[in-house]
Amino acid sequence: MISRCFFPSGIPLAVSLARRDIENIAHLARLALAESEVPVYVDSLSRIIDLVGQLDRAATADVEPMSHPLPGLAQRLRPDEVTETDRHALYQQNAPQVQDGLYLVPRVIE
Repeated sequence: MISRCFFPSGIPLAVSLARRDIENIAHLARLALAESEVPVYVDSLSRIIDLVGQLDRAATADVEPMSHPLPGLAQRLRPDEVTETDRHALYQQNAPQVQDGLYLVPRVIE
């Protein structure tokens, strides 16, 4: 699914990023990479993209979604209980302007 965004016609069998690709990604991410770090990122990011391709090719059409990884078990949840008191009025005492229980703010969009 993710790979279809980058490779609409299907994932190539092996994707290898070039040095220029890593430099462009670093520029967009505002990262300053040392000269010695670029080859490391070329290798690691190429392997990550290949792994995404392998996951994308996995046959999942007949797999039903699970709510829990172990059959017959359910996730234990704590009860949804209110544990704090309402301090709405106390907090509004510090507000510059309040009307009908709502904070009034200056208009910024015409």
